Amino acid sequence: MSDVIEPFREPATLDAPVRDLAFTEADFSRLRRMIGERAGIALSDRKREMAYSRLAKRVRLAGLRRFSDYLDPLEADAAHPEWEHFTNALTTNLTSFFREAHHFPLLARHVTGRTGPVSIWCCAASTGEEPWSIAITLDEALGPAAERAEILATDIDTRALADARAGIYPLAAVEKLSEDRRKRFFLRGTGARAGLARVAPGLRSRVRFAPLNLAAAQWPVEGAFDAIFCRNLMIYFDKPTQQRVLQRFAGLIKPDGLLFAGHSENFSYFDNPFVLRSQTVYQLRGGRR
Repeated sequence: MSDVIEPFREPATLDAPVRDLAFTEADFSRLRRMIGERAGIALSDRKREMAYSRLAKRVRLAGLRRFSDYLDPLEADAAHPEWEHFTNALTTNLTSFFREAHHFPLLARHVTGRTGPVSIWCCAASTGEEPWSIAITLDEALGPAAERAEILATDIDTRALADARAGIYPLAAVEKLSEDRRKRFFLRGTGARAGLARVAPGLRSRVRFAPLNLAAAQWPVEGAFDAIFCRNLMIYFDKPTQQRVLQRFAGLIKPDGLLFAGHSENFSYFDNPFVLRSQTVYQLRGGRR
């Protein structure tokens, strides 16, 4: 017989859903602190149900009935292998090819005519649609010189990064691209791969994928970059973390480099090394245009 005594449950309501796992306010406060310290992610009070639903599978896989028993070994061991799954579960991945499309013509104009190798960092690569969109933009803007372009694509979510590296997507994910882009940059699956599209080898060779936590003390990244894409990620950080990240970006970007942010992000309301240049596009304060 289990030595865990289940509490009596009240009838289900919208405010108090019935759950098969014990998940208290203390558990939620604890995991919020843990993901904040680990990844810089600030979970709001409204994310309680999301946190439960995303982590419940991991708790069950561990054969546990209480979130507290799941969190204990992680808090006791910063190198525990479950940290990777914990972080992956609480990371949000919402992306598409050429999302926030106004950024890509600006990137094309920014790199056109450059004589040296172009280097771009996409630091929230998710499942890959963004770095592949960047690679397509560079190919179209630079022509044969795009072979010397380098794109670093990083993300904290290792599952999403594996999908990005594979470069395989449902046909529906690329159907909004022009016919020319589909033919030039993707291969259509056949047989067992019917209904899928894969990024063409020529494009795949230009993107390097690597795991990276922006909240970590060290970044295995070397600049200087012509552009940094950090879109729809900073909204999950608190203001001190945002400021630290922006300060570190400043040391990794060229004097005329561009920082691309997401549509919900605004860095103008606190002191930082970047100034707004265009719609959600920033440049170093005092940098060359």
